[in-house]
Amino acid sequence: MEKLDWSLIRSFLAVAEAGSLSAAARATGISQPTLGRHIRETEATLRVALFTRVAQGVQVTEAGQAMIAPARAMRQAAADLALVAAGRSSGIAGTVRITASRVVSQAFLPPILARLRDEEPGIQIELVPSDTSENLLLGEADLALRMYRPTQLDLVAQKLADLPMGVYGARAWLDRVGRPETVEALLQMDFIGQDRNTQVIRAMAALGQVVTRSYFPVRTDDPLVYQDLIRAGCGLGGLLCRIGDADPVLEQIDGLFTLPTLPVWLTAAPALRQSPRLRRVWDLIASAFPA
Repeated sequence: MEKLDWSLIRSFLAVAEAGSLSAAARATGISQPTLGRHIRETEATLRVALFTRVAQGVQVTEAGQAMIAPARAMRQAAADLALVAAGRSSGIAGTVRITASRVVSQAFLPPILARLRDEEPGIQIELVPSDTSENLLLGEADLALRMYRPTQLDLVAQKLADLPMGVYGARAWLDRVGRPETVEALLQMDFIGQDRNTQVIRAMAALGQVVTRSYFPVRTDDPLVYQDLIRAGCGLGGLLCRIGDADPVLEQIDGLFTLPTLPVWLTAAPALRQSPRLRRVWDLIASAFPA
């Protein structure tokens, strides 16, 4: 039997976990034709069928199921090798891949990265704005900034700050509909909600207002569009005070209640924290957030 190239195994695992070629292509950045060719090469080499076609995509065969566990072990081994190699790199110059939520990427990281470019011109940054959780232990990113405490026990994590939040509305809209003077009046106003995310619903419940998603006349899960909807006068919404206070179109509804703060955590795989390059970026990011 011919030896299997790791790229073939990686493509097999991506399709098996995603359930279709199109979903695997989106997850990996590898084109569908390339993934399809890799699957055919793997099946030809092993002389077994790994997938059968179904209406929703592909289904893993019994032979394919037997390959998943060892394939995942190979992926973890490859990731471990990459982490060890990165951790032993002694030079400052090189690339650091940072993933952060879209809000943090837009509102906090640009001035931090500008300072990094001035102080460490040899370090190149790949910024990945994403509200999904990349797996640092599998090398999908070097550092991550998230609005929640990481749950993976093998990660190094540091809480950077608790960021204050407030309720904001467009000044022109408030001039037209009036400014609430009580919590009861506030809760009678239109609020912009979220579609699948339940953060706003939980915040409303903390105020004693139990609602469902249908309570909100306008809903979106995109945080940047959410702010634009507030600016346009679609209703009130919760924003980080750093973002809302900096927007001259918006006005904070202050003094009626206090929203919970939003935590910011910086995380990395343990081996990467041993890299001088990663440690330099880590320290600079950590120092830029208020204690």
